[in-house]
Amino acid sequence: MKSKVALMWILTVICLILTIVFWFLMNKTEVNYEEVTATVINTSTKEVVNKKTKNRTTFYEVKVEYNGKEYELQNVHGLSGYYEGKSVKALLANDRLYANVEGIKSTSPVAIVYFVFLFGTFGMLMLSSMYMSKMKTNKQEQ
Repeated sequence: MKSKVALMWILTVICLILTIVFWFLMNKTEVNYEEVTATVINTSTKEVVNKKTKNRTTFYEVKVEYNGKEYELQNVHGLSGYYEGKSVKALLANDRLYANVEGIKSTSPVAIVYFVFLFGTFGMLMLSSMYMSKMKTNKQEQ
């Protein structure tokens, strides 16, 4: 049991180190995009309520038209400044339109790997703590 717990803590530290490395790589990533002007077609909000906690989360949806094609503007944090018929700045990358550079960076392959290691680190931290606690409880019972 002791070696299993030690191995889990080693894996946790490795995941943490890789998370930090990929965070730096994600923020250093140069993204290719073209700044374009799109016309807002439609805006809407969607509110989701957590049944247990009663917390509300609002999602913003902005549909724009660019070069005769309709797009959903990605990474929109609010509807302020998005009115039907208004021309807005958008960033074209990977056949999608984004409201800001962070939206492009967070969908890059490096960012996806970063998020995998981030959640993996949290998972390993929980498992390692749980097994260590279990090991200490078993020791006390003996």
